[in-house]
Amino acid sequence: QVDLVESGGGSVQTGGSLRLSCTLSKPISDNHCTAWFRQAPGKEREGVVGLLFGGKQPYYVDSVKGRFTISQDSAKNTLYLQMNNLKPEDTAMYYCAAVGPRRVCTWPLVPSEYAYWGRGTQVSVSS
Repeated sequence: QVDLVESGGGSVQTGGSLRLSCTLSKPISDNHCTAWFRQAPGKEREGVVGLLFGGKQPYYVDSVKGRFTISQDSAKNTLYLQMNNLKPEDTAMYYCAAVGPRRVCTWPLVPSEYAYWGRGTQVSVSS
């Protein structure tokens, strides 16, 4: 069992930036898949970015490419999501998730494939 805790959400204006953090309760091996999802009111949960823990090739949903960057600090058991040039359509609850061990991490992201979830952090972008 791995517990995940997100932080860093908030309210910003269009064009602003936020950095989300996701701290894991214990170290995970490099063959775990990690991801950030988001869910806006009335919409399905959407995969934003996926990354094999310890890997170097993230996969981003088209709507955030060039604006969002995932990173990780294995020494701190922490994932990050740097979000720049935020838009109102980025407004959502953001969740980090993990599952493993896995040989590959599938793309597009499928929420049901992830076993461990945080409770989310709210991001609100005003125009």
